[in-house]
Formats: sequence, C-alpha cells, structure tokens
Amino acid sequence: MTLFNDTELFTTGLEGKKVFDIPDSELILIDNFFTKEESDRLYEKLLHQTKWREYEMEIYDKTYTVPRMISWYEDKDNPGADQNGPDWTYELLKIRGRVEKETQLDFNTVLLNLYRNGNDGVGWHSDKEHNTGPNQIIASVTFGETRMFRLRHKFKKEIPQVEIPLHHGSFLLMAGTTNSYWQHQVPKTARHVLPRINLTFRRVNRQI
Repeated sequence: MTLFNDTELFTTGLEGKKVFDIPDSELILIDNFFTKEESDRLYEKLLHQTKWREYEMEIYDKTYTVPRMISWYEDKDNPGADQNGPDWTYELLKIRGRVEKETQLDFNTVLLNLYRNGNDGVGWHSDKEHNTGPNQIIASVTFGETRMFRLRHKFKKEIPQVEIPLHHGSFLLMAGTTNSYWQHQVPKTARHVLPRINLTFRRVNRQI
C-alpha cells in the first residue's frame, strides 16, 4: 500500500451548509466541517495509526475481498459489543464529539473505510438495518482525496441521480427515510487519485 504525506494536495469545499431538496430524504452537507489544519492533522493520525484490515463478504455463495480497507470501533458498554475490540482513540472521540454536537444525537459505533486509490470503491447499496432499525441515521465525515458520492432512488427511476463531491473535512448527514428510499455508492475511477478516509457514525442496538 503506497501512501504519502503531502496533504496540501487535498482540496476543501465551499463554506456553509447545504440542505438537498430531494424526495424521501433528509440530506445535509457541511463543507469545511473541520478546518484545513484540523483535517490535515486528523487525516495523518487516522491513516498511520488505524489498524486497517481487509474485509471479505459473501455474494451468491462466493467470498470476495472488498476493494477498500476497513476498521470498526464500538462502545464496549453496548450489549453484544466485542470486548476485545479496539478502544476509541483521542482523534475518533474528537470527531465523534463534533458530530454529536452538530446533530444533537448520540452515536456508539464508527466504521472507517480507506480508499487507497481509484481502484477502491463501493457499489450501489443501502445500509443494513438489522441492528439499527428502519430509517437509520448515518453521519459521514471525509478526509483526504475528494471522491464522488452518488445516490439513486430505489423506486422512482425518473428521479435523476444525485452527485456530491465529498471534500477533505466535509460532513454529510443522511437522516429521515434516506436509507430506506435511496441507494448510494462511491464509484471507482480511472483517474490518479490519492487515499481517502471516510468515517460513518451510527447508533447500533444489537437487541433489535
């Protein structure tokens, strides 16, 4: 895995909050949710200190290694949580605190994804609801390379796809019925792109 240190190559978006006016969704984007300096520092810490691992999933009785690396953190007092899992780092707690202050919500898990280059991505999907219940809230923070985040409505094919470039230090909130009615993806790209780190915070209840 080839990595680098020159985060000056990362661009941030425009200041401010954007609320998307699309049906069956509550979707909010905040560019520069973290400042450039904060984003550079957090990116370096997460990139080099996270215990990244490959993740395998089964599709039609075949096992595939997904094209990205992941890491999972969960509050130890959450019933059913892996007590041998990693402890939240200072940086992760800092990010979670900022997200919880903005949303006025509590989150007890975070999934980190490392997109190493343009060959890494994630296909169309909606997040599973077996431990979160319907209409789960997904709070997403991005550091590193700007990658395109796409959404498409599951049922109303006449609605155009939504494309959102997620920049260094940005925050995207998917709430309401977004996950129930929309699928999302981060497509692969033939362009030469640098690594991107994405964090998705959720509220998991394993007793559902």
